[in-house]
Amino acid sequence: MPRLDLCSADEIAPGSAIKVENGDLVLAVFNVDGAYFVTDDLCTHGPGSLSEGYIDGDVVECNFHNGQFDIKTGEVVSPPCMVPIKTYKTTVENGRVMIDTD
Repeated sequence: MPRLDLCSADEIAPGSAIKVENGDLVLAVFNVDGAYFVTDDLCTHGPGSLSEGYIDGDVVECNFHNGQFDIKTGEVVSPPCMVPIKTYKTTVENGRVMIDTD
């Protein structure tokens, strides 16, 4: 199963996120209480960047129209968003955040 090395886990403080671009992928890498989650960065509702959104626990609020998503599942928590965001199976190996790309 192909893996993609995104960043160092140390780059992301608990309760925050960074944007990582790799080829065609534009991703948001979240640190939720020391656990790492990766989603598509682009909000499914508009041009908002989720890595720049407001994070409260395991929910991210888009900075564009204030829609909310569950960081762990990608499910919509609050409108106006209707379509879930894509999530990726995430692991941390040797201090690096990795995702499965299949």
